Amino acid sequence: MARPRLTARRASALALAVLIAVAAAAAAAPLGGGAAAAGGGTGTGGSGANPYRDDGMWIWYVSHSSGGDPARIAHRAHRHGIETVYIKSSDGANAWSQFTPALVSALHARNLRVCAWQFVYGTHPGAEARRGAQAVAKGADCLVIDAESTYEGRYRAADIYVDKLRHQIGAAFPTALASFPYVDFHPALPYSVFLGKGGARFNLPQLYWHTIGDSVRAAYRHTFRFNRVYGRPIEPLGQTFAKPPIRELQRFRKLAVSYGFDGVSWWVWQDTTKREWHALGHNITTGVSGFQRPDGDFPTLGGGSRGDLVVWAQEHLRGAGISVRVTGLYRKATVRAVKTFQRTHGLAVDGRIGAATWRSLLDVTPKMVDWSHQGTPRSAKRSGSRSGPAEPRSASLPAVRDEIPPPSRRR
Repeated sequence: MARPRLTARRASALALAVLIAVAAAAAAAPLGGGAAAAGGGTGTGGSGANPYRDDGMWIWYVSHSSGGDPARIAHRAHRHGIETVYIKSSDGANAWSQFTPALVSALHARNLRVCAWQFVYGTHPGAEARRGAQAVAKGADCLVIDAESTYEGRYRAADIYVDKLRHQIGAAFPTALASFPYVDFHPALPYSVFLGKGGARFNLPQLYWHTIGDSVRAAYRHTFRFNRVYGRPIEPLGQTFAKPPIRELQRFRKLAVSYGFDGVSWWVWQDTTKREWHALGHNITTGVSGFQRPDGDFPTLGGGSRGDLVVWAQEHLRGAGISVRVTGLYRKATVRAVKTFQRTHGLAVDGRIGAATWRSLLDVTPKMVDWSHQGTPRSAKRSGSRSGPAEPRSASLPAVRDEIPPPSRRR
């Protein structure tokens, strides 16, 4: 029998599969990669390690960051306590040529972790997943998904992206979501998909307090309150752009210690001034004096609540064996479902989800909706079978406001 012809497309796919297999094996190795094994790299330390720990700096354009010279980048990073650099690897379906195996190896050899980050839109989720997998194959220690306003309402796209990405890079690879910090301002953004089962393993909210117009403390509290229910480790992303006061940079770092977060990172290298670099280099090991983390602070949901927090709560109710539709709308059926849950768990029965009910709900494994298989395809229509909607009803809700600007306006 003649051997099947190896088309260019198939050859490319096979090459990518080989690269990803090599990267996955490297991520599982004790030192995290080829450069590390050779004695120079940092690596992730295996699937159980947290590559987002310690201090990091984001790089948008490599050429605008210490001239794009790996030696100069590493020198400045180490001089100011930066252990991880976050480098843009793709925008939508388009790979960025700046993210190369040679650059990753050069930075690994200089004892820096290298995390790829990709801006995703949700219009071509399969291609965006492939771009993420390609960055992993190039040696990235971690991968950050930057999903913002263009992803609002796109639950199906988010599910497709997450499924395809995990299929290509494996469940253990350390991915993270970097998105709007104020979850309640974005009721249609599919946080529950990106941070749910099979999604990103870490949460890097873009906590740009100075641009938002809140104090550092208020911004931390708002972010902590609404992000904590998704159950992923929070490693906040702060700002050096737009010239925030130096004392606020220091307070941001101290509050990270007070909250018990493992690491912080900063947007963005090219806009960080000499004074800011100097401030980041100060060793900070203690938190804010007299500050206590608000562990009793949870979002409160009740009749009339809408958005992804309701989606997440409804999926947990389903996980508890209670029949409820996942609509993102907190109406009578959800009130009844919550009362049932509260009765069976010895809670005060009021039909609202406050701190005590959240704590019990979050002990339940959610029964998540697979939005990528929702809707009614042609074959189902012909057979007369029915399926659910491709998005929850809350997916059409507008944002309260965009508390942070798009990357192009973060200067």
